[in-house]
Amino acid sequence: MMKSYLTAILLGGFVAGTIDIGAAALINLVNPIRVLHFIAGGLLGRAALAGGTGVALLGLLLQWAMSLIIAAIYVFAAHWLAIMKRLWVLSGLAYGIVVFFVMNYIVLPLSAWAIWPHFTVPTFAANMLAMLLFGLIVAFFVRRSARDAK
Repeated sequence: MMKSYLTAILLGGFVAGTIDIGAAALINLVNPIRVLHFIAGGLLGRAALAGGTGVALLGLLLQWAMSLIIAAIYVFAAHWLAIMKRLWVLSGLAYGIVVFFVMNYIVLPLSAWAIWPHFTVPTFAANMLAMLLFGLIVAFFVRRSARDAK
């Protein structure tokens, strides 16, 4: 059982986190390296945007760390609320909404960026869709690992 939880956390976190970098690059029409610099800016501030490979790697590590934590929270919640495994699509979508609001209205303002997001309707929709996908990916791996553990 513990192995299936760890598998769900690792697969869900790494896959969703990596796809999220690509989604952010597409939404913002920038190179994924720029996205990684922005993520690193959560710790380093604006100076991260002028960083090189090391800053991009820091951004990647931070992205994956956050994604693994987000996946772990879902895995442990699904352990206590079995309905999340049965209704994994709905649960994943709902979790994506929660993650969207937490990241944008708690994490981002508390980061070195210290900014509130400013969305247009299209950018809100695109960013929300990215987080819905994130939640679905994590929920899929939780459902799959629960099925495989039987």
